[in-house]
Amino acid sequence: MYKCVSLLLLLTGRGVLSQEVEVCSKTVINSCSDCIRSGAYCTWCKQLNFTNPGEQEAARCDTRAQLEKRGCIEKDIISPQNNLTVTKNTPLSTNAFVKDEPIQLRPQEVNLELRPGLPRTFRLDFRRVEGYPVDLYYLMDLSYSMEDDLRSIKTLGNELFKALQGITKQGRIGFGSFVDKTVLPFTNTNPEKLKKPCAEKEQFCQPAFGYRHVLSMTENKADFNREVDKQRISGNLDSPEGTLDAIMQAAVCGDRIGWRNSSTRLIVLSTDDGFHMAGDGKLAGILEPNDERCYMDNQLYTKSNDMDYPSVGQVASQLEKNNIQPIFAVTKSMENVYRELSRMIPKSEVGVLSEDSKNVVELIQAAYNQKTLSKRKPQMYSLRLLNSSQVSFNVTVTADECIDREVSFLIGPLGIKDKMKVSLSTHCECECDDPKEKNHTYCNNKGKVNCGMCSCKAGFVGQRCECSIGEKDESSLRAACRKDNGTECEGRGDCVCGICQCYALQGGSTYYGTHCECENESCEKFQNKLCGGNGKCRCKNCDCSPEYEGTACQCKKSDEQCRTPSGSVCSGRGTCQCNQCKCMEGYQRPYCLTCPACQIPCITKGKCIECLGFATGPFSKNCSQTCKSINDFEIVETLPPGKPCDVRDVENCRVFFTIKQLDGEDNYSAQILKTRECPELPNIYAIIGGAIAAVALIGLVILLIIKGFLYWRDVKEFRRFENEKKKEKWTPTAGSNNQSMYDKKLNVHPLECRGLSLGNADV
Repeated sequence: MYKCVSLLLLLTGRGVLSQEVEVCSKTVINSCSDCIRSGAYCTWCKQLNFTNPGEQEAARCDTRAQLEKRGCIEKDIISPQNNLTVTKNTPLSTNAFVKDEPIQLRPQEVNLELRPGLPRTFRLDFRRVEGYPVDLYYLMDLSYSMEDDLRSIKTLGNELFKALQGITKQGRIGFGSFVDKTVLPFTNTNPEKLKKPCAEKEQFCQPAFGYRHVLSMTENKADFNREVDKQRISGNLDSPEGTLDAIMQAAVCGDRIGWRNSSTRLIVLSTDDGFHMAGDGKLAGILEPNDERCYMDNQLYTKSNDMDYPSVGQVASQLEKNNIQPIFAVTKSMENVYRELSRMIPKSEVGVLSEDSKNVVELIQAAYNQKTLSKRKPQMYSLRLLNSSQVSFNVTVTADECIDREVSFLIGPLGIKDKMKVSLSTHCECECDDPKEKNHTYCNNKGKVNCGMCSCKAGFVGQRCECSIGEKDESSLRAACRKDNGTECEGRGDCVCGICQCYALQGGSTYYGTHCECENESCEKFQNKLCGGNGKCRCKNCDCSPEYEGTACQCKKSDEQCRTPSGSVCSGRGTCQCNQCKCMEGYQRPYCLTCPACQIPCITKGKCIECLGFATGPFSKNCSQTCKSINDFEIVETLPPGKPCDVRDVENCRVFFTIKQLDGEDNYSAQILKTRECPELPNIYAIIGGAIAAVALIGLVILLIIKGFLYWRDVKEFRRFENEKKKEKWTPTAGSNNQSMYDKKLNVHPLECRGLSLGNADV
């Protein structure tokens, strides 16, 4: 119910809780209240002068045994304890049940004031009153596969009442039935199939429905037998049923079902199949979640097709809220399914039905009598409550943290109305009964005593209010004691007037430094000796003797194994530590000669080679300064055997050279070949002549092409003319006087030109 409260129930006299070791796990302690809240066994010493000058006041917080060991007297140790007050303790009823409400649980009300983490145990007595009323609601699956079970139930009504009378004289039985939602895909929505969802051969079949309340609680066997006998089988499409819909309505529709206020409430669920749960309604487009309310009209659940199935958690909550215990009477094939469901529903029981459900009476009797403790009980305990039996519990309540206001909760057996009300508050403050003086001598007359500590007036700080801060405030003084805004004095001293007063160590030395950051006892050890016995520990680092070195002064100084054949130490690219080279990044031991990951000098030094050898290139103006890394070079006629480096200079000539790394990080010598390999210059005249010849040739070719085209066109026209001439023919008609003008001889006479007029010519 409340996450800050934990409960443990044990049978009285059956076991003993293991004794807990008292430990005070201190966190940040600035006051008595902080101490009390930090652990169940933390206590506070309010004794004056308990702490030494400069010692943190957090030393006042420890277990009682440790404080007494350090000299704190008993009366000055503050340790709030748990308080229990019983406010209502009416004796248990001894007589059989009558109309008056019986008392089955004692005490009825208690007030607890708990210290966080400190458990409080008290006794709770329970006795079942003989003849206590029982309300049993038989909820049956009427899908088609339960046909034989329905026939059996119709014959078992008298036996059910007889079994109930054996439990109590105040027993009543009700009856309800269910199938599933009458929408696809759960039920065939064909109108004919909705009227008769069973097989065609089945004569007695009622229309499809979700949940129907058939009979309210009754003591009349005849009414029960009559109503059950009227029931007919129905049907649906899929295997899971609307079981949770039915249980939810049976739980929340109390006035319709007829649950009594003072009774043991049982729901016996009889089914041979699984169940739909929250979310399955989406398959039918039903998106509205179940609201855990009663919707019943004319004995039918009216929201069956409008509201989703409830979740298992919702069903469990309503069953617990209404003190209803479910008994799942299921077939063997469904036993594991409903046992898993039973794990999530408190006080539920599972029984296996026979094929025709004739053993249902025995299942109900066994489930009623077998009422165990909660799931959190120790496994060696089990409890069977029979009529008039009494049992006592040890109830242990622990507050896990402080709460601001009083809370209450109920404890009691499920299925029984009786509950014990527990009102809980927490005890998280100290009552130190301090002196009333506002200017106590212990605080140098500058403050008052609060649980053994000084609460200083404005303008004064310090363990005894000995520091006048003037214009500064306490926060700025404390900030001066924090390195990089960290812990005050690194947690190794007290901040007094802005100066760290460091604590002493167990070995006799002390922390030191501006912020107590140094100490001389945590340096690295060699052969179980601090700094190997060859140096001194200074602020967590070893200061070795002249002839030793290493992080723990474990090595004699020597560089014999670090020298190259040429005599240099680590090739000038590392340091010799403990007679081994520690190379610069990239270089490899043992002598730091090679660097596989470094850039090749053939590439990186190419421009310097061009500059040094031939005074060309981008570095030529400042060659001596830019190329200091090549401090030894020569220009040679031939290079030594091997594959030389080569680069191209600004004139596109190939420059050949060899380069060698000397001792040191960036130190080289080079040999540069005197002769460069340059490409031959092109013949300018040949290029110009060739270009002119090419242009002339191109022009000539173009002229020839044009000439050829014109010739081809003339030939084509001539041939066309010849062809047309051949086609022309003239044949004179016989006896005709008409002759061509070309048949006669033409007489030509000269023309006379007179003025502007022309003479006539006779033909």
